[in-house]
Amino acid sequence: MGNPKGFLEIKRKEAGYRPVRDRVGDFGEVEQTLNLEDRIDQAARCMDCGIPFCHWACPTASKIPEWQDAIYRENWEEASQILHSTNSFPEFTGRVCPAPCEKSCVLSLHNSPVTIRENEASVIEKAFEYGYIKAKPPKKRTDKKIAVIGSGPAGLSVADLLNKAGHNVTVYEKDDAIGGLLRYGIPDFKLDKGVIDRRLEIFVEEGIEFKTSQDVGGDVSFKELEAEYDAVCLAIGAMKPRDLNIKGRELEGVHFAMDFLKQQNKVIRGDEFTKQERISAKGKSVVVIGGGDTGSDCVGTSIRQKAKSVLQIELMPKPPEERKETNPWPYWPDTLRTSSSHLEGCERRWSLSSKQLSGDDGHVNKLTICQIEWTKDDNGKFQMNEVPGSEETIDADLVLLAMGFVHPVHEGLVKELEIELDARGNIKTDTKGQTSNSKIFCSGDATSGASLVVRALDHGRKTALAIHQYLGA
Repeated sequence: MGNPKGFLEIKRKEAGYRPVRDRVGDFGEVEQTLNLEDRIDQAARCMDCGIPFCHWACPTASKIPEWQDAIYRENWEEASQILHSTNSFPEFTGRVCPAPCEKSCVLSLHNSPVTIRENEASVIEKAFEYGYIKAKPPKKRTDKKIAVIGSGPAGLSVADLLNKAGHNVTVYEKDDAIGGLLRYGIPDFKLDKGVIDRRLEIFVEEGIEFKTSQDVGGDVSFKELEAEYDAVCLAIGAMKPRDLNIKGRELEGVHFAMDFLKQQNKVIRGDEFTKQERISAKGKSVVVIGGGDTGSDCVGTSIRQKAKSVLQIELMPKPPEERKETNPWPYWPDTLRTSSSHLEGCERRWSLSSKQLSGDDGHVNKLTICQIEWTKDDNGKFQMNEVPGSEETIDADLVLLAMGFVHPVHEGLVKELEIELDARGNIKTDTKGQTSNSKIFCSGDATSGASLVVRALDHGRKTALAIHQYLGA
Protein backbone atom coordinates (compact mmCIF):
# COMPACT_ATOMS: atom_id res chain seq x y z
CA MET A 1 0.00 0.00 0.00
CA GLY A 2 1.70 3.14 -1.26
CA ASN A 3 -0.18 5.66 0.88
CA PRO A 4 -1.72 4.25 4.08
CA LYS A 5 -3.77 7.45 4.51
CA GLY A 6 -4.80 7.73 0.86
CA PHE A 7 -8.42 6.76 1.47
CA LEU A 8 -8.64 9.42 4.20
CA GLU A 9 -6.90 12.25 2.37
CA ILE A 10 -8.12 11.73 -1.20
CA LYS A 11 -11.73 11.73 -2.37
CA ARG A 12 -13.04 9.45 -5.08
CA LYS A 13 -12.77 11.14 -8.46
CA GLU A 14 -14.26 9.70 -11.64
CA ALA A 15 -13.23 10.69 -15.13
CA GLY A 16 -16.88 11.12 -16.05
CA TYR A 17 -18.47 11.25 -19.48
CA ARG A 18 -18.04 13.60 -22.41
CA PRO A 19 -20.72 16.33 -22.40
CA VAL A 20 -24.07 15.03 -23.61
CA ARG A 21 -24.33 17.62 -26.40
CA ASP A 22 -21.03 16.37 -27.79
CA ARG A 23 -21.28 12.62 -27.39
CA VAL A 24 -24.79 12.15 -28.83
CA GLY A 25 -23.49 13.49 -32.14
CA ASP A 26 -21.13 10.58 -32.71
CA PHE A 27 -20.41 6.99 -31.71
CA GLY A 28 -17.06 7.68 -30.05
CA GLU A 29 -16.44 6.28 -26.58
CA VAL A 30 -18.35 8.33 -24.02
CA GLU A 31 -15.89 7.99 -21.12
CA GLN A 32 -13.14 10.48 -20.50
CA THR A 33 -9.77 9.80 -18.83
CA LEU A 34 -8.11 11.36 -15.81
CA ASN A 35 -4.68 12.95 -15.99
CA LEU A 36 -1.73 10.95 -14.66
CA GLU A 37 -1.52 12.69 -11.28
CA ASP A 38 -5.21 12.14 -10.55
CA ARG A 39 -5.00 8.52 -11.61
CA ILE A 40 -2.11 7.84 -9.25
CA ASP A 41 -4.05 9.56 -6.46
CA GLN A 42 -7.04 7.32 -7.12
CA ALA A 43 -4.86 4.21 -6.93
CA ALA A 44 -3.45 5.51 -3.65
CA ARG A 45 -6.93 5.25 -2.12
CA CYS A 46 -6.68 1.43 -2.15
CA MET A 47 -6.23 0.31 1.44
CA ASP A 48 -4.80 -3.15 0.69
CA CYS A 49 -7.37 -4.57 3.11
CA GLY A 50 -6.57 -7.62 5.21
CA ILE A 51 -9.42 -9.36 3.40
CA PRO A 52 -9.64 -7.88 -0.11
CA PHE A 53 -13.35 -8.23 -0.83
CA CYS A 54 -12.75 -6.64 -4.24
CA HIS A 55 -10.63 -9.66 -5.16
CA TRP A 56 -13.35 -11.95 -3.79
CA ALA A 57 -16.07 -10.28 -5.88
CA CYS A 58 -14.15 -10.16 -9.17
CA PRO A 59 -15.02 -13.14 -11.41
CA THR A 60 -11.39 -13.24 -12.61
CA ALA A 61 -10.04 -13.01 -9.03
CA SER A 62 -8.00 -9.98 -10.07
CA LYS A 63 -5.19 -9.15 -7.65
CA ILE A 64 -6.50 -5.65 -7.25
CA PRO A 65 -4.48 -4.30 -4.28
CA GLU A 66 -1.24 -5.46 -5.92
CA TRP A 67 -1.74 -3.65 -9.21
CA GLN A 68 -3.17 -0.57 -7.49
CA ASP A 69 0.13 -0.33 -5.62
CA ALA A 70 2.03 -0.71 -8.91
CA ILE A 71 0.06 2.24 -10.33
CA TYR A 72 0.94 4.31 -7.27
CA ARG A 73 4.62 3.53 -7.90
CA GLU A 74 4.08 4.33 -11.62
CA ASN A 75 5.26 0.85 -12.57
CA TRP A 76 2.82 0.33 -15.42
CA GLU A 77 4.60 -2.76 -16.71
CA GLU A 78 4.25 -4.54 -13.38
CA ALA A 79 0.62 -3.46 -13.09
CA SER A 80 -0.06 -4.84 -16.57
CA GLN A 81 1.63 -8.15 -15.76
CA ILE A 82 -0.45 -8.56 -12.62
CA LEU A 83 -3.66 -7.76 -14.49
CA HIS A 84 -2.86 -10.21 -17.28
CA SER A 85 -2.11 -12.99 -14.78
CA THR A 86 -5.88 -13.46 -14.28
CA ASN A 87 -7.44 -11.67 -17.26
CA SER A 88 -6.51 -11.94 -20.93
CA PHE A 89 -8.32 -8.73 -21.87
CA PRO A 90 -8.21 -5.92 -19.28
CA GLU A 91 -8.93 -3.46 -22.10
CA PHE A 92 -12.41 -4.99 -22.47
CA THR A 93 -13.31 -5.34 -18.81
CA GLY A 94 -11.84 -1.90 -18.09
CA ARG A 95 -14.51 -0.50 -20.40
CA VAL A 96 -17.64 -2.65 -20.17
CA CYS A 97 -17.51 -4.46 -16.80
CA PRO A 98 -20.14 -3.36 -14.24
CA ALA A 99 -17.34 -3.61 -11.66
CA PRO A 100 -18.60 -5.98 -8.97
CA CYS A 101 -15.18 -5.38 -7.40
CA GLU A 102 -16.10 -1.76 -6.65
CA LYS A 103 -19.42 -2.77 -5.12
CA SER A 104 -17.45 -4.98 -2.69
CA CYS A 105 -14.65 -2.50 -2.01
CA VAL A 106 -14.54 -1.74 1.73
CA LEU A 107 -14.85 1.95 0.88
CA SER A 108 -18.27 1.16 -0.62
CA LEU A 109 -19.49 1.14 2.96
CA HIS A 110 -19.23 4.92 2.59
CA ASN A 111 -20.35 4.96 -1.06
CA SER A 112 -16.85 5.94 -2.15
CA PRO A 113 -15.07 2.85 -3.53
CA VAL A 114 -11.73 2.91 -5.31
CA THR A 115 -12.14 3.60 -9.05
CA ILE A 116 -10.98 0.07 -9.84
CA ARG A 117 -12.48 -0.26 -13.31
CA GLU A 118 -11.14 3.08 -14.55
CA ASN A 119 -7.74 2.29 -13.04
CA GLU A 120 -7.74 -1.02 -14.87
CA ALA A 121 -8.45 0.68 -18.20
CA SER A 122 -5.65 3.16 -17.58
CA VAL A 123 -3.14 0.37 -16.84
CA ILE A 124 -3.75 -1.46 -20.09
CA GLU A 125 -3.71 1.73 -22.16
CA LYS A 126 -0.40 2.77 -20.59
CA ALA A 127 0.97 -0.72 -21.25
CA PHE A 128 0.08 -0.46 -24.94
CA GLU A 129 1.38 3.12 -25.10
CA TYR A 130 4.76 2.15 -23.64
CA GLY A 131 5.09 -0.96 -25.79
CA TYR A 132 4.80 -3.51 -22.98
CA ILE A 133 2.09 -5.46 -24.80
CA LYS A 134 3.91 -7.37 -27.52
CA ALA A 135 3.35 -10.60 -29.39
CA LYS A 136 5.01 -13.50 -27.58
CA PRO A 137 4.63 -16.65 -29.70
CA PRO A 138 5.23 -19.90 -27.78
CA LYS A 139 8.82 -21.12 -28.07
CA LYS A 140 7.69 -24.71 -28.57
CA ARG A 141 4.64 -26.14 -30.30
CA THR A 142 2.86 -29.38 -29.44
CA ASP A 143 1.26 -31.58 -32.08
CA LYS A 144 -2.21 -30.97 -30.63
CA LYS A 145 -4.88 -29.11 -32.59
CA ILE A 146 -7.87 -27.39 -31.03
CA ALA A 147 -10.86 -25.81 -32.74
CA VAL A 148 -12.69 -23.02 -30.92
CA ILE A 149 -16.14 -22.31 -32.33
CA GLY A 150 -17.14 -18.76 -31.52
CA SER A 151 -14.94 -15.70 -31.05
CA GLY A 152 -16.62 -13.82 -28.23
CA PRO A 153 -14.95 -13.18 -24.88
CA ALA A 154 -15.05 -16.85 -23.81
CA GLY A 155 -13.75 -18.18 -27.12
CA LEU A 156 -10.91 -15.68 -27.30
CA SER A 157 -9.84 -16.50 -23.73
CA VAL A 158 -9.78 -20.21 -24.54
CA ALA A 159 -7.77 -19.57 -27.70
CA ASP A 160 -5.31 -17.26 -25.94
CA LEU A 161 -4.31 -19.65 -23.15
CA LEU A 162 -4.20 -22.79 -25.28
CA ASN A 163 -2.02 -20.99 -27.81
CA LYS A 164 0.30 -19.80 -25.03
CA ALA A 165 0.60 -23.45 -23.97
CA GLY A 166 1.96 -24.23 -27.42
CA HIS A 167 -1.07 -25.91 -28.94
CA ASN A 168 -2.29 -25.16 -32.47
CA VAL A 169 -5.51 -23.19 -32.18
CA THR A 170 -8.01 -22.30 -34.89
CA VAL A 171 -10.99 -20.06 -34.12
CA TYR A 172 -14.12 -20.42 -36.27
CA GLU A 173 -16.56 -17.50 -36.41
CA LYS A 174 -19.86 -17.52 -38.32
CA ASP A 175 -19.92 -13.73 -38.67
CA ASP A 176 -17.70 -11.75 -41.05
CA ALA A 177 -15.40 -10.45 -38.29
CA ILE A 178 -13.89 -11.73 -35.07
CA GLY A 179 -15.20 -10.60 -31.69
CA GLY A 180 -18.67 -12.07 -31.20
CA LEU A 181 -20.59 -10.08 -28.61
CA LEU A 182 -17.69 -7.65 -28.27
CA ARG A 183 -17.80 -6.85 -31.98
CA TYR A 184 -21.49 -6.76 -32.71
CA GLY A 185 -23.34 -6.70 -29.40
CA ILE A 186 -21.71 -3.74 -27.66
CA PRO A 187 -22.02 -0.24 -29.20
CA ASP A 188 -18.89 1.63 -30.26
CA PHE A 189 -19.65 4.37 -27.75
CA LYS A 190 -18.87 1.83 -25.03
CA LEU A 191 -16.18 -0.22 -26.77
CA ASP A 192 -14.38 1.14 -29.83
CA LYS A 193 -13.74 -1.74 -32.21
CA GLY A 194 -10.16 -0.64 -32.74
CA VAL A 195 -9.54 -1.94 -29.22
CA ILE A 196 -10.53 -5.43 -30.38
CA ASP A 197 -8.49 -5.21 -33.59
CA ARG A 198 -5.40 -4.15 -31.65
CA ARG A 199 -5.52 -7.34 -29.57
CA LEU A 200 -6.33 -9.54 -32.57
CA GLU A 201 -3.23 -8.33 -34.39
CA ILE A 202 -1.16 -9.63 -31.48
CA PHE A 203 -2.97 -12.96 -31.50
CA VAL A 204 -2.29 -13.43 -35.21
CA GLU A 205 1.40 -12.71 -34.61
CA GLU A 206 1.34 -15.25 -31.80
CA GLY A 207 0.04 -17.93 -34.15
CA ILE A 208 -3.70 -18.18 -33.57
CA GLU A 209 -5.56 -18.86 -36.82
CA PHE A 210 -8.89 -17.11 -37.36
CA LYS A 211 -11.51 -18.21 -39.88
CA THR A 212 -14.50 -15.91 -40.41
CA SER A 213 -17.82 -16.52 -42.19
CA GLN A 214 -17.58 -20.15 -41.11
CA ASP A 215 -20.95 -21.42 -39.94
CA VAL A 216 -20.03 -24.69 -38.27
CA GLY A 217 -23.07 -26.93 -38.36
CA GLY A 218 -24.28 -25.04 -41.40
CA ASP A 219 -22.02 -24.67 -44.42
CA VAL A 220 -19.12 -26.19 -42.46
CA SER A 221 -19.50 -29.85 -41.50
CA PHE A 222 -18.86 -30.46 -37.82
CA LYS A 223 -18.04 -34.13 -38.39
CA GLU A 224 -15.20 -33.20 -40.72
CA LEU A 225 -13.98 -30.55 -38.33
CA GLU A 226 -14.15 -32.92 -35.35
CA ALA A 227 -12.08 -35.51 -37.19
CA GLU A 228 -9.36 -32.92 -37.87
CA TYR A 229 -8.91 -31.69 -34.27
CA ASP A 230 -7.92 -33.29 -30.98
CA ALA A 231 -10.45 -31.23 -29.04
CA VAL A 232 -13.25 -28.81 -29.83
CA CYS A 233 -14.55 -25.98 -27.66
CA LEU A 234 -18.01 -24.52 -28.18
CA ALA A 235 -18.11 -20.84 -27.27
CA ILE A 236 -21.21 -19.89 -29.20
CA GLY A 237 -22.90 -17.74 -26.58
CA ALA A 238 -26.54 -17.71 -25.49
CA MET A 239 -27.93 -15.82 -28.46
CA LYS A 240 -31.53 -17.06 -28.62
CA PRO A 241 -33.48 -13.89 -27.73
CA ARG A 242 -36.59 -13.95 -25.58
CA ASP A 243 -39.54 -13.08 -27.80
CA LEU A 244 -42.72 -11.12 -27.12
CA ASN A 245 -45.73 -13.27 -27.97
CA ILE A 246 -48.51 -10.71 -28.22
CA LYS A 247 -50.90 -9.64 -30.94
CA GLY A 248 -49.18 -7.51 -33.58
CA ARG A 249 -45.72 -9.01 -33.08
CA GLU A 250 -45.51 -9.65 -36.83
CA LEU A 251 -45.78 -5.95 -37.74
CA GLU A 252 -42.84 -4.22 -39.40
CA GLY A 253 -40.83 -2.02 -37.09
CA VAL A 254 -40.59 -4.62 -34.31
CA HIS A 255 -37.04 -5.93 -33.99
CA PHE A 256 -34.83 -7.87 -31.64
CA ALA A 257 -32.31 -5.60 -29.93
CA MET A 258 -29.28 -7.48 -31.25
CA ASP A 259 -30.39 -7.06 -34.86
CA PHE A 260 -30.61 -3.32 -34.28
CA LEU A 261 -27.27 -3.03 -32.48
CA LYS A 262 -25.39 -5.30 -34.86
CA GLN A 263 -26.52 -3.37 -37.91
CA GLN A 264 -25.48 -0.04 -36.41
CA ASN A 265 -22.01 -1.39 -35.61
CA LYS A 266 -21.72 -2.52 -39.22
CA VAL A 267 -22.82 0.92 -40.47
CA ILE A 268 -20.07 2.54 -38.40
CA ARG A 269 -17.63 0.11 -39.97
CA GLY A 270 -18.71 1.32 -43.41
CA ASP A 271 -21.26 -1.28 -44.48
CA GLU A 272 -24.23 -0.06 -46.49
CA PHE A 273 -27.85 -1.16 -46.25
CA THR A 274 -30.87 -0.48 -48.43
CA LYS A 275 -33.71 1.65 -47.12
CA GLN A 276 -35.77 -1.49 -46.64
CA GLU A 277 -33.01 -3.24 -44.69
CA ARG A 278 -32.05 -0.31 -42.49
CA ILE A 279 -33.38 -0.32 -38.93
CA SER A 280 -33.41 3.37 -38.08
CA ALA A 281 -34.79 5.30 -35.14
CA LYS A 282 -34.52 8.67 -36.89
CA GLY A 283 -37.61 10.77 -36.27
CA LYS A 284 -39.44 7.91 -34.58
CA SER A 285 -41.06 7.27 -31.23
CA VAL A 286 -38.91 4.42 -29.96
CA VAL A 287 -39.99 1.98 -27.25
CA VAL A 288 -37.34 -0.30 -25.80
CA ILE A 289 -38.86 -3.27 -23.98
CA GLY A 290 -36.40 -4.54 -21.37
CA GLY A 291 -34.52 -2.67 -18.65
CA GLY A 292 -31.09 -4.31 -18.76
CA ASP A 293 -27.78 -3.39 -20.36
CA THR A 294 -28.89 -4.41 -23.85
CA GLY A 295 -31.92 -2.17 -23.52
CA SER A 296 -29.67 0.67 -22.35
CA ASP A 297 -27.49 0.17 -25.43
CA CYS A 298 -30.59 0.44 -27.62
CA VAL A 299 -31.45 3.70 -25.87
CA GLY A 300 -28.04 5.25 -26.57
CA THR A 301 -28.04 4.05 -30.16
CA SER A 302 -31.56 5.38 -30.80
CA ILE A 303 -30.64 8.78 -29.40
CA ARG A 304 -27.60 8.95 -31.70
CA GLN A 305 -29.81 8.03 -34.64
CA LYS A 306 -31.92 11.11 -33.78
CA ALA A 307 -35.05 9.45 -32.50
CA LYS A 308 -38.05 11.67 -31.81
CA SER A 309 -38.41 10.15 -28.34
CA VAL A 310 -37.11 7.12 -26.46
CA LEU A 311 -39.02 5.23 -23.78
CA GLN A 312 -37.59 2.20 -21.96
CA ILE A 313 -40.08 0.00 -20.14
CA GLU A 314 -39.46 -2.85 -17.72
CA LEU A 315 -41.68 -5.63 -16.41
CA MET A 316 -40.09 -5.65 -12.94
CA PRO A 317 -40.60 -2.97 -10.27
CA LYS A 318 -38.26 0.00 -10.03
CA PRO A 319 -35.20 -0.99 -7.97
CA PRO A 320 -34.41 0.98 -4.82
CA GLU A 321 -31.73 3.66 -4.96
CA GLU A 322 -30.09 2.42 -1.74
CA ARG A 323 -29.32 -1.10 -0.54
CA LYS A 324 -31.99 -2.85 1.48
CA GLU A 325 -31.10 -4.52 4.77
CA THR A 326 -31.63 -7.88 3.04
CA ASN A 327 -28.99 -6.97 0.45
CA PRO A 328 -25.93 -5.99 2.51
CA TRP A 329 -22.38 -5.17 1.51
CA PRO A 330 -20.22 -6.84 0.17
CA TYR A 331 -22.78 -8.54 -2.08
CA TRP A 332 -23.85 -7.13 -5.43
CA PRO A 333 -26.33 -4.28 -4.81
CA ASP A 334 -29.80 -4.80 -6.26
CA THR A 335 -30.22 -1.08 -6.74
CA LEU A 336 -31.18 1.25 -9.57
CA ARG A 337 -28.52 1.49 -12.29
CA THR A 338 -28.37 4.54 -14.53
CA SER A 339 -26.15 4.33 -17.60
CA SER A 340 -24.60 7.09 -19.69
CA SER A 341 -27.33 6.42 -22.28
CA HIS A 342 -30.10 7.04 -19.76
CA LEU A 343 -28.58 10.44 -19.00
CA GLU A 344 -28.85 11.47 -22.66
CA GLY A 345 -32.61 11.91 -22.77
CA CYS A 346 -34.62 8.79 -22.08
CA GLU A 347 -37.84 8.20 -20.18
CA ARG A 348 -37.88 5.08 -18.02
CA ARG A 349 -40.93 3.30 -16.61
CA TRP A 350 -41.28 0.14 -14.52
CA SER A 351 -43.90 -2.51 -13.68
CA LEU A 352 -45.36 -2.39 -17.17
CA SER A 353 -46.64 -5.30 -19.24
CA SER A 354 -46.98 -5.14 -23.03
CA LYS A 355 -50.42 -6.29 -24.19
CA GLN A 356 -50.76 -5.52 -27.90
CA LEU A 357 -49.00 -3.94 -30.87
CA SER A 358 -51.01 -2.18 -33.55
CA GLY A 359 -50.33 -0.18 -36.68
CA ASP A 360 -51.29 0.94 -40.16
CA ASP A 361 -50.32 -0.61 -43.50
CA GLY A 362 -48.47 -3.40 -41.78
CA HIS A 363 -46.15 -1.12 -39.76
CA VAL A 364 -46.31 -0.66 -36.00
CA ASN A 365 -47.24 2.72 -34.56
CA LYS A 366 -48.87 1.94 -31.19
CA LEU A 367 -48.19 -0.23 -28.14
CA THR A 368 -50.82 -1.01 -25.54
CA ILE A 369 -49.44 -1.44 -22.04
CA CYS A 370 -50.77 -1.83 -18.53
CA GLN A 371 -49.48 -1.38 -15.01
CA ILE A 372 -48.82 -4.53 -13.01
CA GLU A 373 -48.31 -5.45 -9.38
CA TRP A 374 -46.12 -8.26 -8.06
CA THR A 375 -47.47 -10.35 -5.17
CA LYS A 376 -46.43 -13.63 -3.56
CA ASP A 377 -48.66 -16.69 -3.48
CA ASP A 378 -48.92 -19.14 -0.59
CA ASN A 379 -45.76 -20.91 -1.76
CA GLY A 380 -43.71 -17.72 -1.82
CA LYS A 381 -43.64 -17.48 -5.61
CA PHE A 382 -44.09 -14.09 -7.24
CA GLN A 383 -47.19 -13.55 -9.33
CA MET A 384 -47.89 -10.79 -11.83
CA ASN A 385 -51.28 -9.10 -11.58
CA GLU A 386 -52.69 -6.45 -13.90
CA VAL A 387 -53.85 -3.28 -12.18
CA PRO A 388 -57.51 -2.72 -13.19
CA GLY A 389 -58.07 0.40 -15.27
CA SER A 390 -54.34 0.99 -15.90
CA GLU A 391 -54.32 0.14 -19.60
CA GLU A 392 -52.96 2.81 -21.96
CA THR A 393 -51.81 3.08 -25.55
CA ILE A 394 -48.56 4.85 -26.42
CA ASP A 395 -46.82 5.90 -29.64
CA ALA A 396 -44.36 3.31 -30.89
CA ASP A 397 -42.95 3.65 -34.43
CA LEU A 398 -39.98 1.43 -33.57
CA VAL A 399 -40.15 -1.32 -30.95
CA LEU A 400 -36.91 -2.96 -29.80
CA LEU A 401 -37.13 -6.22 -27.87
CA ALA A 402 -34.36 -6.33 -25.26
CA MET A 403 -35.78 -8.86 -22.83
CA GLY A 404 -32.71 -11.01 -22.52
CA PHE A 405 -31.67 -14.36 -23.95
CA VAL A 406 -33.02 -17.82 -23.14
CA HIS A 407 -30.23 -20.18 -24.23
CA PRO A 408 -27.85 -20.92 -27.14
CA VAL A 409 -29.32 -21.14 -30.61
CA HIS A 410 -30.25 -24.81 -31.03
CA GLU A 411 -30.88 -24.77 -34.76
CA GLY A 412 -27.87 -25.98 -36.72
CA LEU A 413 -24.81 -26.92 -34.71
CA VAL A 414 -26.33 -27.83 -31.33
CA LYS A 415 -28.98 -30.08 -32.86
CA GLU A 416 -26.41 -31.71 -35.15
CA LEU A 417 -24.16 -32.58 -32.20
CA GLU A 418 -26.98 -34.22 -30.23
CA ILE A 419 -25.20 -33.34 -26.99
CA GLU A 420 -27.01 -33.18 -23.68
CA LEU A 421 -28.72 -29.92 -22.64
CA ASP A 422 -29.74 -28.78 -19.18
CA ALA A 423 -33.27 -27.94 -18.08
CA ARG A 424 -32.90 -24.35 -19.34
CA GLY A 425 -31.70 -25.35 -22.80
CA ASN A 426 -28.03 -24.54 -22.18
CA ILE A 427 -25.30 -26.99 -23.15
CA LYS A 428 -24.71 -29.29 -20.18
CA THR A 429 -21.12 -29.73 -19.00
CA ASP A 430 -19.32 -31.32 -16.09
CA THR A 431 -17.00 -29.46 -13.72
CA LYS A 432 -14.22 -29.61 -16.31
CA GLY A 433 -16.32 -28.09 -19.07
CA GLN A 434 -16.78 -31.36 -20.98
CA THR A 435 -20.09 -32.07 -22.69
CA SER A 436 -21.70 -35.51 -23.07
CA ASN A 437 -19.20 -35.96 -25.92
CA SER A 438 -15.84 -36.08 -24.09
CA LYS A 439 -13.99 -34.54 -27.05
CA ILE A 440 -16.26 -31.50 -27.05
CA PHE A 441 -15.96 -28.80 -24.39
CA CYS A 442 -18.20 -25.78 -23.88
CA SER A 443 -17.40 -22.38 -22.37
CA GLY A 444 -19.10 -19.13 -21.50
CA ASP A 445 -22.76 -18.21 -21.90
CA ALA A 446 -23.54 -21.32 -23.98
CA THR A 447 -23.29 -23.42 -20.83
CA SER A 448 -23.98 -20.89 -18.05
CA GLY A 449 -26.69 -18.77 -19.67
CA ALA A 450 -26.36 -15.11 -20.61
CA SER A 451 -24.07 -13.32 -18.19
CA LEU A 452 -21.30 -10.72 -17.96
CA VAL A 453 -18.35 -10.35 -20.33
CA VAL A 454 -16.01 -10.70 -17.35
CA ARG A 455 -17.58 -14.03 -16.36
CA ALA A 456 -17.21 -15.34 -19.91
CA LEU A 457 -13.54 -14.30 -19.96
CA ASP A 458 -12.88 -16.12 -16.71
CA HIS A 459 -14.81 -19.22 -17.74
CA GLY A 460 -12.79 -19.33 -20.96
CA ARG A 461 -9.56 -19.45 -18.97
CA LYS A 462 -10.84 -22.29 -16.79
CA THR A 463 -12.01 -24.21 -19.86
CA ALA A 464 -8.62 -23.75 -21.53
CA LEU A 465 -6.93 -25.34 -18.52
CA ALA A 466 -9.35 -28.28 -18.63
CA ILE A 467 -8.67 -28.82 -22.34
CA HIS A 468 -4.93 -28.61 -21.74
CA GLN A 469 -5.21 -31.34 -19.09
CA TYR A 470 -7.48 -33.44 -21.33
CA LEU A 471 -4.83 -33.37 -24.04
CA GLY A 472 -2.33 -34.77 -21.56
CA ALA A 473 0.01 -31.83 -22.08
